[in-house]
Amino acid sequence: MLTITDLRKVYPTGDEALKGVSMRVSGDEVVSVIGPSGAGKSTLISCINRLTEPTDGSIVLDDTKITSLSKRDLRRSRREMGMIFQEFNLIERLTVMENVLSGRLGYMSNWKAFRRKFDAEDISKAYEILDRVGLEDVEDKRVDELSGGQRQRVGIARAVLQRPKILLVDEPTSSLDPETSAAVMELLTEIAREEEIPVVINIHEVDLALEHTDRVVGLTDGRIVFDGPPGELDDGARDTIYRGGEPRAKAGERTTSTESVEIEPEGSF
Repeated sequence: MLTITDLRKVYPTGDEALKGVSMRVSGDEVVSVIGPSGAGKSTLISCINRLTEPTDGSIVLDDTKITSLSKRDLRRSRREMGMIFQEFNLIERLTVMENVLSGRLGYMSNWKAFRRKFDAEDISKAYEILDRVGLEDVEDKRVDELSGGQRQRVGIARAVLQRPKILLVDEPTSSLDPETSAAVMELLTEIAREEEIPVVINIHEVDLALEHTDRVVGLTDGRIVFDGPPGELDDGARDTIYRGGEPRAKAGERTTSTESVEIEPEGSF
């Protein structure tokens, strides 16, 4: 389970990107984070694994308090948080297989990592995952020869090979055509079910969020103003997220920025 409590991020400029965000993500639920540009969506994703350092608040993954870890311990814990980047963050001159196997580097000794001596089990698993994401025939191609959709799938495969406890996804469809975007979102939801891990996705395309995720979290000006199932994101809730207004929540629940919200997934790559 990921538990975020009263998370704040203030940049040196004085801009407050997150203003006391609290939420929980558990099981194999797929959570989309939506909101206008500048709402704090990308900051939230990058604060979870401390690619961006939070100013205040607590982030706990299972029994590990991420916000209290030393740099050395944080490197170890990042192995348990698969990150899928908007710009793919791949090594262009390397092959698809080499990029995917890099997901295991954090588990290897420095000597093995330098010489890229991957275990046979990791190589076998990498082939399985490449087949699963539809890249079984391109494992020896350089990444710079692939389409945008194929590169995104390489990033997904690399993250899954880490065998993480959670997947963090930053704008996975921003540079893809609509058909490929839908396929990538469907793949991410299938991974959540099959690997039994939660997925948190920062996404601009609201329709994709409604179709492919179990739960929608709406951010406005660094605060959570909506947290609930896609079916409850009506026009009023959208106005609250994109035009400002009073927070919207499920009946009987509070979703202010300082209250934790836990919605259990309905189901279980």
